[in-house]
Amino acid sequence: MTSTNHTRPEAVNHTPWTPDSASLAWISTSAPSAGHGSRTDEPREVPPATTRPAAAPAPESAPVSAAPGERPRQDTAAPDRGPAPSSPAPPPTPAGPPAGPVQNERSERAVAPSPGAGAAAPFVNAVRARATAPRQGWRAAVYGMTGGRWNPGLSSAEQRLIEQQRKIRTPMDGPHSVVISSMKGGVGKTTVSALLGLFLAEGRGERVVAVDANPDAGTLGDRLVGETEAAQLTVRKLLKNLDQVRSFSDLSRYVHLVDRLQVVTSEQEPEESEAFSQRDYEAVLDVLSRFAQVLLTDSGTGITHSAMQGGLSRCDSLVIVGSLTQDAANRASRTLDWLAARRWRPLAENAVVVLSQDRSSSFIDEHRILEHFQSRCRAVLTLPADPHLQAGGQIDRDALRPATRDAAMEIAATVAEGFYGCPTSLGRPAGERRSGVAW
Repeated sequence: MTSTNHTRPEAVNHTPWTPDSASLAWISTSAPSAGHGSRTDEPREVPPATTRPAAAPAPESAPVSAAPGERPRQDTAAPDRGPAPSSPAPPPTPAGPPAGPVQNERSERAVAPSPGAGAAAPFVNAVRARATAPRQGWRAAVYGMTGGRWNPGLSSAEQRLIEQQRKIRTPMDGPHSVVISSMKGGVGKTTVSALLGLFLAEGRGERVVAVDANPDAGTLGDRLVGETEAAQLTVRKLLKNLDQVRSFSDLSRYVHLVDRLQVVTSEQEPEESEAFSQRDYEAVLDVLSRFAQVLLTDSGTGITHSAMQGGLSRCDSLVIVGSLTQDAANRASRTLDWLAARRWRPLAENAVVVLSQDRSSSFIDEHRILEHFQSRCRAVLTLPADPHLQAGGQIDRDALRPATRDAAMEIAATVAEGFYGCPTSLGRPAGERRSGVAW
C-alpha cells in the first residue's frame, strides 16, 4: 500500500504494471490454502472475458503434484509463450490485493484528497487554553506565590467585572448621545452623570464628553474638576469660538480633562446660564460629535426648558434618575409619563432608571417601586449610599466603596449595552432618524 505523504525515488519513472495472460489465468483459479484445513478460498473476481484471452490447457503428461488434502492445480500458459514447464513455480501471492481493477501509485496519488478539501486547517487550535489569572483576593495571592503553577480561577466578583467591561465596550453606529434627566432636584442626577462619564471613559477606547446643560448653574464641573477650575473655562467660551474649532486640538482648549473624560462645564453666572438655549446646545453638540463618540448631557430639572428640548431632540439613550422615596419615585414616574405622552415614547420605553439610595426609610416598600419601573422601561438599577458621594465634593473613584464602584460599573454597562444597533443617529432630529440602523 502506497503512502500519500511520501514519494519514493523510483516512483518517478515507474511504468504501470499490466497483467499478462498467464497472470490473469492464475488469478482466475483458486489459490491453495496455507494449511491442511478443509476451507477453500473463494475465487477472486476477474475482468470480463472479452478482455482476457482464453488460456491453453497444459499437456496431460505434466501433472502437478499436490499436497495431501489439496486439489491438484492445472497450470495454464498463453499460446504465444510455448509449452508450460513440467513443474512451474507458482507466482508469489500478492499481500491482500484489492478487488477490482489494479491501480498504480500514480493513480492513487491522483485520487487522494487534498489536505484542505473539507478538512480543518492544521494548527488552528494548537495553542492550549490558558485560564485567566486572578487579580483580587486570596486567589491572586496563591497564584503569585506558586509562580502561576496553580491557578484557582476567577472569583464571581472578577467574572462579573469582566462581563461589565465587555458590555461597556459595546460597539455603536456612530456618535451616541445620552441624556440624564429628572423632574426633581436633589436625587443624585449630577452624581449619576459624573459616575457614568468616568466609567464609560475608562472602559471605552473612544472619546467621551460630558456636557453640563443645566440652566441653573449646574454642579457637574464642581463634582469632576473642582469649583475654581470649572468657573475658568465654561461652555460660554466654547460657544464664542465654535468657528475656530477645526480639530480636536482646537477643542481641547475649551474642555476640561478628568482622567479620560472630557468635561464641558456650565456657566456659573445665573444670567448667562439661563441664556443657554436650545440653539446653543445643538451648536455645541454638533461640534462635539465631530470629535467624540459618546456625549453625555447632564440636564436640569426643568424638562420644558429650551436646552432640555434640544437635548431630547438629539437624544439616543435616556437615563432617568430618582430615589427610593415616595416623592422622588413619583417624579421619576411622571417624567416617563410626560415623555410617553409626546413624541418620545420610544425613549421612555428604552430608558434606564437609576434610583439613588441616599435617602431611605423603613416606611417605604422598595420592592413595589422597583416593580413599577421594571414594567415601564428597559432596566432599573440602584446606586447605594456612599459617604464620599454624600459629601458633595469632587469625586474620586478610588475613594468609592466597592459596592458603589460595582453599581457605577453596572450603570455604565447597562447604558452602553443599548449602544448596539441603536436606530438613532446623533445630529438628526427625532423625526428624521433612520429606522433599522444596525451595527
